[in-house]
Amino acid sequence: MIIDLENVTVVFGKQKALVGISLQFAGGSMGLLGPNGAGKTTLLKTLLGFLSPTSGDGTVLGFNIRTQQLSIRQRVGYMPENDCHIPGMNAVTFVSYAGQLTGMKPKDSVQRAHEILYYVGLGEVRYRDLESYSTGMKQRIKLGQALVHDPELVFLDEPTNGLDPRGRLEMLALIQDISTRKGIHVILSSHLLPDVEWVCQDATVIHKGKRLTCGKIQDLKHAVGPVFECRIKGAAEAFRAELQTLGCECLDAEDGMLRVHLVDGLGSESILRVAREQGVQIRHLVPVKQSLEDVFLQVVGES
Repeated sequence: MIIDLENVTVVFGKQKALVGISLQFAGGSMGLLGPNGAGKTTLLKTLLGFLSPTSGDGTVLGFNIRTQQLSIRQRVGYMPENDCHIPGMNAVTFVSYAGQLTGMKPKDSVQRAHEILYYVGLGEVRYRDLESYSTGMKQRIKLGQALVHDPELVFLDEPTNGLDPRGRLEMLALIQDISTRKGIHVILSSHLLPDVEWVCQDATVIHKGKRLTCGKIQDLKHAVGPVFECRIKGAAEAFRAELQTLGCECLDAEDGMLRVHLVDGLGSESILRVAREQGVQIRHLVPVKQSLEDVFLQVVGES
């Protein structure tokens, strides 16, 4: 098991940042989802041994998160959300220094730094001062320092923050390559659901410090009830209210559409029946392909 947590709680003063988190990750790529402040970064820092759990225990790559933190950090790469650059350094010096911090010999770390900088697309600018880098280049250098020591597992905290559309796609392509071709296990922490759905096989949703759901993304999407998009004419509020009494959720969508999330066991005939009973005309009714966003909205809404 790559990650195995059992009932982990982290408390800061009177604030519970994590509440009874249990999590098993067998490997591959997993998205860690949640709104800002959900506890994602706290969880990553706990896994790295930067924070010690108030209660509970766990392992990363077989090493205990309480007693073997250094062994974990020697084998795990970490791309933090915030900039971690050292002023006055160029890319080669910075990345090789990051390698030495994990125990690499200076000569080996310099050679590896050159290789990894070409891999992340910074080979031609590797001698430039980091302070002259653009936002996209700074994100790539953070990825480079996380990979320099050939880790078995990488934690990527909001890796597409601040990137333009092209830069975002290039970063996601790199992450996908790391997971599939390089054979490195990936934990991608993000509040951007499309990013996770594109590059990850598994997903874990946390909210207010609690784990709400976890599993294969395809399985999670199938577990959500059917979703329909419809346009109606008539007593919209009564129509919504009746569907909600059945346990369904009605959300406003684009172009005056209504997005109806049905509970398991109900189908389009339920929408048509409610419309008929409320004297509402259905002008448009089509099923919507399930997305990770549907899963997220449902589990967060229920919490």
